[in-house]
Amino acid sequence: MRILVIAPHPDDETLGCGGSLLKHKSNGDSLSWLVATRGHEPQWSGQLLAQKEREINAVAAAYGFENTFRLNFPTIKLDQTPLEEIIVAIRDAITSSKPDRVYVNHAGDVHSDHRVLFEATMSVLKPFYSGKHGVTRVLSYEVFSSTDAAPVNPARAFLPNVFTDVTEFLERKLEIMGLYESELQASPLPRALDSLRALARVRGATIGVEYAEAFMLVREVN
Repeated sequence: MRILVIAPHPDDETLGCGGSLLKHKSNGDSLSWLVATRGHEPQWSGQLLAQKEREINAVAAAYGFENTFRLNFPTIKLDQTPLEEIIVAIRDAITSSKPDRVYVNHAGDVHSDHRVLFEATMSVLKPFYSGKHGVTRVLSYEVFSSTDAAPVNPARAFLPNVFTDVTEFLERKLEIMGLYESELQASPLPRALDSLRALARVRGATIGVEYAEAFMLVREVN
């Protein structure tokens, strides 16, 4: 199976489905990674941006991604970028990687980059194009501190209906998250490692396993 994970920012893929990606890898599936945005000056210093690039390279190696697509749209400005440009870039990555399954962030996340990226992704993955692009399953993942912080809107709530047992892979997921030194937070903030463990424990309890990741099934075509 060919897997593509679409991330608005580096670390969203690990927060949302890092354990599932590792599980796919252990099953012999091929992994590809699309990162939509890149930090920029003067919002971040050149030194910090260089550190983030090192972190991204380390994470890519840790997962063993076969393809990494860097779209390089400016962070926190996707809503100021022509949507057609984002759609074309995503379409090119999907054409290149030919995934069977796509993981993408949740539609209702509080971060504007997340919402725009989801909309652009679904514009590419229209169901009547499935015979051409080959994607048969689309799952949205949750990003702690973004999905849970969304405004109250029942129509856009994250209501997981797909769960993956990641007990065997949780420790490795946390190790990879630890590579994002510039993104980690101190406990008890959402991006602390013990907070991520707690979320995985709650999701695991839902299905009676030690640790799990939760998703919403966006579309399945058989």
